[in-house]
Amino acid sequence: MGGFLRGPTLWFTERAAVRRLFTEHRLGRRFAARFVAGDTLEDATHVAGGLRASGIRTMLNHLGEEVASPAQAAAATDAYVRGLKRIHEHPELDADVSVKLTQLGLDDSSELCRENMERVLQAASGTLVMIDMESRHYVDRTIEMYLGLRDRFPKLGICLQAALHRTPEDAARIGGPDAIVRMCKGAYLEPPEAALQGRGEIRSAYARLAASLLAAGSVVHLATHDRRLVAGAEAFLHARGLARERYEFQMLYGIRRDLQAALVARGEPVRVYVPYGTEWYPYLTRRLAERPGNIWFFVSNALRRAG
Repeated sequence: MGGFLRGPTLWFTERAAVRRLFTEHRLGRRFAARFVAGDTLEDATHVAGGLRASGIRTMLNHLGEEVASPAQAAAATDAYVRGLKRIHEHPELDADVSVKLTQLGLDDSSELCRENMERVLQAASGTLVMIDMESRHYVDRTIEMYLGLRDRFPKLGICLQAALHRTPEDAARIGGPDAIVRMCKGAYLEPPEAALQGRGEIRSAYARLAASLLAAGSVVHLATHDRRLVAGAEAFLHARGLARERYEFQMLYGIRRDLQAALVARGEPVRVYVPYGTEWYPYLTRRLAERPGNIWFFVSNALRRAG
């Protein structure tokens, strides 16, 4: 049912009135706090500290995408540099960062984006920087950026989306001992000609891709909340005796906390993606599309309180 409602849910959340309901209504802000650490780096650092105390590492993401000007791209770059400085000041957090290239100016030009990305990587100084994968229109440019930088910056990773038809070819091109790959199902609404649509076929594609990347010697970050995939991955990893340095399980802040805790209790490496910043609404809409029941719960509560 969730997959069937994903498209209509995204359409619904793109309506201006719905956006205002979430962003201007106190209940909407409180609902967003389930998935977003807060507006500031201090909020994200506080959340990261709490998670680390429970045995969970974090990956900080300063929210924003598809910026409209070089000035906005520079501001986003500055935010990541500040975030990396904070991580270096607090090594006990054991945190990484994740960036979207459109946030660093990819829509303006690849040259601008590369300049900003190099600033981030130089500031990282050994901290892992993961490149988020965006919609299918950005895949080629994202991969080219990654391949053009990873020889100089070995602590650079890239995300691949299992749902896209093209990903097996991309994984074969990228995979190897020098690759760090986050494997996810894919959070963007893509047409059938570009992506798998069924949950079962996406799950199968994910398992095949993760196995092929591990076989190629890549470090693989298994980003999923799917209990069946997690169980299958654990069985696969343990049967082959793969060192925990070769993989980690990743989940989103606020989702499947019980599964996160269970993995930690079993001694598995777990990292949680912690988003923060004021541009949280696009991120929230993708989380709502994954669980459409959440939006109807929120709207019904908001209307009841308004009445």
